[in-house]
Amino acid sequence: MFVSVADQELCLRLADGRLRRYPISTAVRGTGCLQGSYCTPTGKHRVRLKIGDGCPAGTVFRGRRSTGEVFTPALAASHGDRDWILSRVLWLDGLEPGHNRGGRLDTLRRFVYIHGTADEHLIGQAASHGCVRMRNSDVVELFDLVPPGTVVHIS
Repeated sequence: MFVSVADQELCLRLADGRLRRYPISTAVRGTGCLQGSYCTPTGKHRVRLKIGDGCPAGTVFRGRRSTGEVFTPALAASHGDRDWILSRVLWLDGLEPGHNRGGRLDTLRRFVYIHGTADEHLIGQAASHGCVRMRNSDVVELFDLVPPGTVVHIS
């Protein structure tokens, strides 16, 4: 799987060789691996954990657990400017010590995910706080296509 920050696109090569392309949203602050930077980390990663199997599209997650809620505009209005993590979560783990793994550069400890968003209108432009945001229908599809351990290159 490849994430292009410049193109705001995620590409997945299927087993039969076909490509799936999805528009995404990466960090408004650009790329970087430092903890607290709110940047999207670059380099080689893997899907460490998949969260949300079988949940309805729009399921709200906090701390990687379903809240039991499904996103609605009314729910959003009652929770201010919350950064909504919806539908599915693919938790990323950096594979490059000193770049995106270990110390203050650790993608896993930064809680960087590929996930659904309430801000689908911003897909295609940099708008996240470091994660890779997707349309909810797209992240549900991607979730079903990739196993844990799938390598993710972010550049």
